[in-house]
Amino acid sequence: MTHTRLALTLTAATVMFATNLYGAATAHADESPSVPPGTEASASAPVEVDGNDPDLKIPEGATLAEPKVLDIKQVVEDQSGDERREDTNADVKFALQAEVLFGKDSAKLSGEAKSRIAAIAEEIKTQNATKVRVFGFTDNLGSSAHGDVLSRQRANAVHDVLDGELNDPDITFEVRGYGEQYPIADNSTEAGRKKNRRVEVSFPRTES
Repeated sequence: MTHTRLALTLTAATVMFATNLYGAATAHADESPSVPPGTEASASAPVEVDGNDPDLKIPEGATLAEPKVLDIKQVVEDQSGDERREDTNADVKFALQAEVLFGKDSAKLSGEAKSRIAAIAEEIKTQNATKVRVFGFTDNLGSSAHGDVLSRQRANAVHDVLDGELNDPDITFEVRGYGEQYPIADNSTEAGRKKNRRVEVSFPRTES
């Protein structure tokens, strides 16, 4: 009996210790949870469902929609937010903030920018992509017309480096400047405007 109580005590202590460790890890990972918010395990009992409820049954004569595979998107952004990569089943997209590539209100690339673009060119080679899209974007400060011109000039500058790095006549480019259209963040804050001032390079990924 004494051995049994000792074993139970040790087991309870181990569970409490593990729970404390798990709680700490969960708190540390709140900013990037491993599961979508709202799908975490709950300590409360699940809601009972009545399988005979008529509202849960398909009406007579109705059919289910055809099943389909949803696209999965993986997003990786460096700590500074200067560079962002999105991977889906079909495409790869890199978004580089304008401050990393250019001076203020300029379309002249910096030395650091060229090395970052060269790294993207290597990924294009890895994926054996033959179609590459280079799109420029700005925030909503200044005139819309100026943003359209600047974003196109910046997209052209990135395209020129990519084209030189790839040196492949079989690759076709689509180069556009969208100005303040299609923001990815709130233009009412400087942090948001910084994200919106960007050049995106996207291309199909290798079929698996």
